[in-house]
Amino acid sequence: MNYETLKWEQKGAVGYLTLSRPKALNALNAKVFQELDHCLSSLDNRSLRILIVQGAGDKAFVAGADIKEMSGLNAKEAEEFSKTGQKVFSLLEALPFPVIAVIQGFALGGGLELALACDILLLEENSKVGLPEVTLGLFPSFGGTQRLARAVGFYKAKEMIFSGNFYTAQEAYSMGLVNFALPKEKLMSQAEELSKIFQKRGPLAIAQAKQLIQKSYSLSLETALQLEAQEFGRLFDKQDSQEGMKAFIEKRPPQFKGN
Repeated sequence: MNYETLKWEQKGAVGYLTLSRPKALNALNAKVFQELDHCLSSLDNRSLRILIVQGAGDKAFVAGADIKEMSGLNAKEAEEFSKTGQKVFSLLEALPFPVIAVIQGFALGGGLELALACDILLLEENSKVGLPEVTLGLFPSFGGTQRLARAVGFYKAKEMIFSGNFYTAQEAYSMGLVNFALPKEKLMSQAEELSKIFQKRGPLAIAQAKQLIQKSYSLSLETALQLEAQEFGRLFDKQDSQEGMKAFIEKRPPQFKGN
């Protein structure tokens, strides 16, 4: 897949998606969303087990939306721009395997919203994150008002969005916004170590667990528990679960096939 604003590489079962507009600090514009939409919709979910998302250069993961492009929009166009970002990030969130965000430099506005659509967030220890949209008289509109509250709680999300402040890696880690805050040289090695671990686990089980976790926000506890039991039962019709339990009994590593 050849793109103007993205770089794509696959090594075995691991995909590497790089947002590549380094001169613009990887800012999100219509072209980026168009190419992200195509890329995410074209992924081979059978061969991929992990996706690692990063930004080109070390200054920014994604510094936000492209303000120059956005400033020329009218109300209807702005609504469509918001819906486009929401659609693309929802595609990312819905992928049936773990998505790891490797964040160096700034992850601001739409950049943080992109990271929030991933499953595991690794943040370089000198990086900063934030949602500064209110400093422009706007608010996060690519899912940020929804996903941030689910990540850090309503009150912290309100503080972050209302203030527009930047937060250090340690602050982000302390509030549970990211999984790891690491030195630059350890970021990718940690992402790849997690990738190795996840690839040893049952892919169908991970996919179902991910889906259930995401659905939990929109379902009552009673309904969610019923769905959990139902999906747990369905796994017993799959070869992977039989292989996993048999391997445990036989004291050997399981050989999962994804079926």
